[in-house]
Amino acid sequence: MATDVSQPQARAPRPSIDLIGWLRQNLFSNWWNSLISMALLFLVFQTLSGLFNWIVTSDGWPAVANNVRLLLVGRYPPDQTWRPELVVAMIALLLGLSGGLWRGIPLALAAGFALLILLLGLIALTLPPDQVAPLVPTTLFLFGSTGLVALGVAVAWRLGNLLRWPLVVAWIVLYPVAILILRGDATTAIETSLWGGLMLTLILAVSGIVLSFPLGILLALGRRSNLPVIKWFCIAYIELIRGVPLVTVLFMASLMLPLFLPSEVRIDAVVRAIVAVTLFSAAYMAENVRGGLQSLPRGQTEAARALGLNVVQTTLLITLPQALRAIIPVLVGQFIGLFKDTSLVVIIGLTDLLGMAQAINTQPQWLGIAGGVWRETFFVIAVVYWIFSFTMSRTARQIESRLNVSH
Repeated sequence: MATDVSQPQARAPRPSIDLIGWLRQNLFSNWWNSLISMALLFLVFQTLSGLFNWIVTSDGWPAVANNVRLLLVGRYPPDQTWRPELVVAMIALLLGLSGGLWRGIPLALAAGFALLILLLGLIALTLPPDQVAPLVPTTLFLFGSTGLVALGVAVAWRLGNLLRWPLVVAWIVLYPVAILILRGDATTAIETSLWGGLMLTLILAVSGIVLSFPLGILLALGRRSNLPVIKWFCIAYIELIRGVPLVTVLFMASLMLPLFLPSEVRIDAVVRAIVAVTLFSAAYMAENVRGGLQSLPRGQTEAARALGLNVVQTTLLITLPQALRAIIPVLVGQFIGLFKDTSLVVIIGLTDLLGMAQAINTQPQWLGIAGGVWRETFFVIAVVYWIFSFTMSRTARQIESRLNVSH
């Protein structure tokens, strides 16, 4: 009898194994694998036990606890700290509303944000009484932000789609509104030279990502243009920027640009850093987008033309969405790199998160600690960078899974 091959054959379920079986199959299958596994396990145990012992017994943690505000907002005026706190509260509320409305990835981000700030508040409560007292306002603010996330989820769960477009508009206007709040009004204008810490790092990273994304798309489309002037301008810009390191671009924006401007014209240092980071990132963004556009088969464009779509409609509705969908891993990798590269602004005099860590190490009250406090401060900085980078990576992976990018 002939076998019907038109029906897909069901895969046999994989046999389940217990922990002992998994260890025997993957780590101790023969004598050399067992030897390598034992050596690696010994190294991991020694590393983790040493790290745990250092965390428990180190004398430098009070330096980090007493400089939490410095790490977060730098030399921002203490009586104006309510401004960055208001921005964080706005983000917490919008994250909660987004999570309650769209569920899925936004809800996971809102839950992670609430868990992180709640954990920071609980850590502050475990400090000695003499160190907890200065952190009471910050701790109350952290708990309040956690409540705002929960409130946003509950409100969005109740109202549903009524919040969809107002929430989209709120996210769009959040960036300029946040900058205006941090900058202050005419009577209490706060110089950007006082901005620093994690706040400045996030401003530089978010500004670079938000501004370089559309600029990079325009450069990629311009490089594929049939107009020679636009095409060669985009090629020259991309190749020139990609041929120099970010440090050079930062030095040009900070030191060389004022030489070409009139003496009465002064551009803010943070603005110059944002422009430099944006221009540098846009060149790499353009090449990533161009690679995504080139990966599409020509049949997509030909089918769009057959339907009567013009060039703009074909680009916006057919080719560009597919190209961006295909390069999500590359884009997120660039965003993570951009977030970490903002630490280079230290060399042009801006005190971001890394600059504030260096400032803590030079404080005279910690000079008596054996070995200094640089290990503790840089460990905290590394954890902060890892949290943000890991969050972006996991979010991108969930987006890829939702969009089935790999299929």
